[in-house]
Amino acid sequence: MKKKIALLLAIVLAIGMFMQRVSYYEATSFSSITSASIQEKENQIGHAQEERESLQNSLTEVKALRAQLEQQKKDLKNYVTELDSQLQTIQENIAQLNARIAEKEVEIEETQKELEKAREKEQEQYEAMVARIQRLYEMGDRGYLDMLFSSTSMGDMLNSLVYMEQITAYDNQQMEEFMLNRQYIEVCEEELLQEKALLDEARDAVLEEEAIIQELIADKEATIRAYDADISNKSNAIAEYEADIKAQNELIEALEAAIAAERKRILEQNGVVLNYDGGIFKFPLASYTRISDEYGQRIHPTLGVQQFHNGVDFASPTGTSIYAAYDGVVVAATYSSTMGNYVMIDHGSNLYTIYMHASKLYVSKDDVVSRGTTIAAVGSTGRSTGPHLHFSVRLNGEYVSPWNYLSQ
Repeated sequence: MKKKIALLLAIVLAIGMFMQRVSYYEATSFSSITSASIQEKENQIGHAQEERESLQNSLTEVKALRAQLEQQKKDLKNYVTELDSQLQTIQENIAQLNARIAEKEVEIEETQKELEKAREKEQEQYEAMVARIQRLYEMGDRGYLDMLFSSTSMGDMLNSLVYMEQITAYDNQQMEEFMLNRQYIEVCEEELLQEKALLDEARDAVLEEEAIIQELIADKEATIRAYDADISNKSNAIAEYEADIKAQNELIEALEAAIAAERKRILEQNGVVLNYDGGIFKFPLASYTRISDEYGQRIHPTLGVQQFHNGVDFASPTGTSIYAAYDGVVVAATYSSTMGNYVMIDHGSNLYTIYMHASKLYVSKDDVVSRGTTIAAVGSTGRSTGPHLHFSVRLNGEYVSPWNYLSQ
């Protein structure tokens, strides 16, 4: 009998050590899979922190920019050109920030779903462990002893021992899974905090950049008005304005001449030519607040002298959509220091429309556009003292009243 008991104890000890190793390796294998998920979340947290630092470094340095622009004020044309260039850079930064905000909102939604799923799993694990502990408490040690002493043979007893060890290993694995899931929840919560902080900072950055744009535009408008109103500059300002308009007209005329030559070449090749059919133009703006300057002879608002105004100025908020007034081909979509960002469209029959001072251009040279196509957005680029659209119409090489083509 003593030999049998000693043999039994040796077998139990060996099986126990073996099952401990099995339990350890099972837990380790499980841990490596889940730990990888936790490590991935921790990496994402670090990336979000890096993004926050990068965000701060990407914001416009207002003081340095103002100092740079101040040096340009001695030459109004260079100043306007440089400022418009900086505004374009800031607008591109805002566009990137808005894109990042949209991405971050999606990432936050995904993280919240992952967190909710992990919390649901934690609750299920908790309830399962409570039920298991309650069952063990009710069984006490007698359950395992009864299983052993009810064995009818040594093989039956060994099977019972193996089964008991498997239960213990399963319990250990369940506890390991519970602890790792709890750790996963904690890193998800931390990731969510970092993502929301980044989202808030990105939104604040957009507001800051937009405020900078408004400050720079206001500064430009004040500089132009002060320059034009300065009595000592009056004659120079008038001469410069007239020279700018002359250069602007020469540019438009050169474009028209080039188009005429191209049209002639196309006509000679295959007889295809664009013709205006006499239809009514679409109003070129999505909305406007007032007509800030009419077409024709008028007193210049800052120079105080009578000048010919070759279009109609529609005051409208920055960003308002600008539409192609009629079907045609874009012959210019670029920048000049007087017109700012502008678009010129050929409608055929020597009829053209010009859209000036845009904040953004959505078309390029040679694009074919139809009546109502969004081609640009209202701005205050170029020689402008407030956000508006300067809308001009040219027929046979001369400016004509836009009201001849617009329904009123």
